[in-house]
Amino acid sequence: MERKVVVGGWGQITQPKTLDQTAKNPMGLMGQASRRAAEMLTSKTALTHLDGIMIVRTLSHHYTSPAKQLAQNLGARPKFTHVSGIGGNSPQTLINIAAGMIARNELDSVLIVGAEAYIQRKKKSEKIESALFRGIPKEYTGDDLIGSTTLENQHGIKHPMHGFPLFETALWAASGLDLQAYLMQVGKMWAKFSEIAADHPYAWTKSMRTPEEIITPGPANRPVAFPYTKYMNSFVTVDQGAAVILMSEETAKKYLQKNRQAVYFLGGGYAQDRQRFMIEKSDFTVSPPLKVAVEKALARSCMPLENLDCFDLYSCFPCAVSIAKKMIGIKDDDPRSLTLTGGLGFFGGPGNNYSLHGVATLAEKISLGEKSSGLVTALGWFMHKHAAGIYGSTPLTGEFKDHDLIDQKNCFAGKGPVKIKDQVTGIGTIETYTVIYSTDQKPSYAVIYGRTRDNCRFIARTQNHLEIFKQLTLENMVGQKIKIAFNPSKNMNIADLV
Repeated sequence: MERKVVVGGWGQITQPKTLDQTAKNPMGLMGQASRRAAEMLTSKTALTHLDGIMIVRTLSHHYTSPAKQLAQNLGARPKFTHVSGIGGNSPQTLINIAAGMIARNELDSVLIVGAEAYIQRKKKSEKIESALFRGIPKEYTGDDLIGSTTLENQHGIKHPMHGFPLFETALWAASGLDLQAYLMQVGKMWAKFSEIAADHPYAWTKSMRTPEEIITPGPANRPVAFPYTKYMNSFVTVDQGAAVILMSEETAKKYLQKNRQAVYFLGGGYAQDRQRFMIEKSDFTVSPPLKVAVEKALARSCMPLENLDCFDLYSCFPCAVSIAKKMIGIKDDDPRSLTLTGGLGFFGGPGNNYSLHGVATLAEKISLGEKSSGLVTALGWFMHKHAAGIYGSTPLTGEFKDHDLIDQKNCFAGKGPVKIKDQVTGIGTIETYTVIYSTDQKPSYAVIYGRTRDNCRFIARTQNHLEIFKQLTLENMVGQKIKIAFNPSKNMNIADLV
């Protein structure tokens, strides 16, 4: 019989923007979040008795052996340490693995922790793009460092802020709405997220935004990549940390506070898209691995979707939430909250570690009796990797002892990659697109994804003409024909609107 797994403690920290000489680095924030998690327990020896420490990989600072360094700082001697790869799925993925190891009696108590510290670097005027992955050493060989193909990089799709708008344009086309009506729908959803963040004690921003503020470009809300403004993007450069301590139920009974409800890990799931990169995807409005990961978690926990009290859906961009709702089966009129924190755009999106804040917030609400159950989802890169976890106040009859091992052996979901043509000359059909803006709010370039007449995927840049940018951003051009020609000197496909 497998052992039940309890979230014994959790802690969060948001470092004030005004701190200077006393500001903690990511290791310091991880230590503080870990100690706060331990303060939830009745014994001061909880940290020193840990037999597992798992670190969400830090992007803002490089540590050679972060798990061992943190263990030393905490006075712990774990027999198992692990550092995650790169991706926002990492916290929930680590929790799933730790829960499996505890259920199999391989470990008894595990700390999962992560943190980022960017604000001091911003004050030193370092460019954000160079700072985002400063913590990854040159010798790092993990292929999860790569989010886009060489062909996509050549055409200007490199970072999430470039790629996720492509999903949103496709969703807009599928909606059949005009641009203003569609954006107002997005703005209303995002305004609710900002309201929740404004009420969260650890949120990076406390400003409630109206739908109009969110969707309307302006001096404080510049356009970033059509159809997204700054307020629709993740707030990545933050100083935040979070930690949770997983325990077997037997150990948790020794440590849990009597005035709080126990929080059980009920089941998890993980899946990866066979269509890893944006250019490989056959449909920009769905995510098969997200659906599979959540279905696994629901089945393993024996928890029907309708019985869940709330959700914390990964919310790097609005399209991620919209696609999650579609894949999970959450209707537009469902009254249950889609976020517990306010999401990455308002609460803050600390590198790979955001979803650990979602888990900690859900655990707090369950322990106080405000919620009885909830689902947390987490994704990595461009809808490539997905993890899900279900938590509740009552242990159910589900079985997840080997769930992490099963997912490691069989993690892929969805169809295989579409056929790609690197150099294209001829007529093509637009499937989705975005216009990338410079910091002065002027359009810089436009990127189109589409299909050739022989049904191959292509990527192309348009001519940098203001009229083309206007046409792409005023009416939905998905489904329209374009002329494409490969330009050898630029090493890019160049598209002209027909």
